[in-house]
Amino acid sequence: MAARASLKAFQESLAARLQAAAAAGAVPSARLAFEAAGQLWMLPLEASGEVLPVPEIARVPLTKDWFLGVANLRGVIYGVADFARFLGAVPAARAPENRLLLVGQPLAINAALLVTRLAGLRNLADLEPAEEGAPRVAWTRAAWRDREGRLWRELDAAGLLAHPDFMEVALQ
Repeated sequence: MAARASLKAFQESLAARLQAAAAAGAVPSARLAFEAAGQLWMLPLEASGEVLPVPEIARVPLTKDWFLGVANLRGVIYGVADFARFLGAVPAARAPENRLLLVGQPLAINAALLVTRLAGLRNLADLEPAEEGAPRVAWTRAAWRDREGRLWRELDAAGLLAHPDFMEVALQ
């Protein structure tokens, strides 16, 4: 019960911060931050859908190892991908802090990414563009460095969802 209360408190706090950011005109620079594959990622708020605890996932046979299967989320079926494994890293170790990012919601695509954990909100005003040390892939918009020198990659959800490597979940 405490976990539900803390999740509800987190969601209420996040909603309040998002409203405050919108009122201050900071929404375009606000990013939802998360970790996957030992890397730090960000997603523009307008491109992010819901963030949920990981539900039961039904495995789909004859699919690539990064495609975990499907999950029923409030009566809607979502395809779930282990983002770390998709990136070529070891699969995300299952832990209570894992989350599903419903990255396809703004595009009306039922796709979710399993990520290691959320890392809060980031504001681009607090980051510097990073040109070096940030290999670009088709689903990465930009790279940034924070004040501690950590590299943050910005996920282009539309680019990821349209990319053939992500769309082809079946084993060949």
